[in-house]
Amino acid sequence: MPDTGAYLLVGAIAAVVTFATTPVVAAVARRIGWVVEPEERHVHKVATPDVGGIAMFIGFVVAFLVARSMDTFASLFRSGDSEPRGVLLAATLMFLVGFIDDIYEISAPAKVIGTAMVAVLLVYYGVTMFYFRVPFNDVYILSDEWVPLVTVLWVLGMTNAINLIDGLDGLAAGIVAIGAFAFFLYSQRLADPSIGMLTQPNVGPLVAILAVGICVGFLPHNFNPARIFMGDGGALLLGLLMAVSTSVVGGRADPNTQAFIGQSYFFLAPLLIPLIILGVPVLDTLFAIVRRAARRQGVASADKGHLHHRLMEMGHGQRRSVLILWAWTALLSAFVLYPVFTGSGLSYVPIGMLMLVLVLYTLLHPQIRRRRTD
Repeated sequence: MPDTGAYLLVGAIAAVVTFATTPVVAAVARRIGWVVEPEERHVHKVATPDVGGIAMFIGFVVAFLVARSMDTFASLFRSGDSEPRGVLLAATLMFLVGFIDDIYEISAPAKVIGTAMVAVLLVYYGVTMFYFRVPFNDVYILSDEWVPLVTVLWVLGMTNAINLIDGLDGLAAGIVAIGAFAFFLYSQRLADPSIGMLTQPNVGPLVAILAVGICVGFLPHNFNPARIFMGDGGALLLGLLMAVSTSVVGGRADPNTQAFIGQSYFFLAPLLIPLIILGVPVLDTLFAIVRRAARRQGVASADKGHLHHRLMEMGHGQRRSVLILWAWTALLSAFVLYPVFTGSGLSYVPIGMLMLVLVLYTLLHPQIRRRRTD
């Protein structure tokens, strides 16, 4: 199993390459005219390049190929193992779907079809779940008939969740960086020989740390005031990477391991942890579906009812809204990682208190009280 240092090195390479190539991509985009103009449903005030996903994709590919050349990852890239090849091809196709949408604005059904094709490609190369956990019920071994459907739904859910929150400078990149790093730590814990819940080799931890790296490298250029946006190319790429890492880790954790205290928690954790760690985009997606269904709008219809827009309506500026949602993601991640590393879920008092402070800060900040008074 590759050590943590090797993973962090590959993640750092992804960050450096993404950071270095983003200004070049921004300059080329301005010259060609690949920019998004300000409009009512956007919060930016000037024309801004929206193809930052190009730099993120370059960072991903370069770091992925570096990992492939390292002896540490030899077992993962061994001859005959098709999963890494499938991940690379699926990431390429997913990025292209988003990039084409950034340039030509393809229809929502076309994006759904493209995303479904990516999921089918993952199935073809075997990048799928083995188990599906139904909370408080049982673990089911997925049959060949169910694997394609579950994979398509998982990829659609993750990509749309990340795409929907990409509405404020640095929001999506920061949330994915925090969530992916938390999930990387979780996968490393499952793979620990003393626990033995995750069979090696597994491509999930590598994909998670690469997602962290490209987000960290992109954030300095994307945080408010953003000089470039990731666009659908970047958002769909991040969603695909999160879908892959969560499915091949959470969906392959051995349900029969009885090695340590807290096993009942780990019985549910592989399914629930990805959803809780990505709580902000998942909740935002659910709220968006309910809200648009109530208005009889299409699920893909754009509006300003997302969590980040509501925070701004309450009086928080862009930066504070983003920092609040980053903090929520970090707290939710800590909330679910605590029993992973302690073997016990008995005490959530410190995290609960921090969450309460964050809620009070969100609702009772002086600027919000002044706005309510006006």
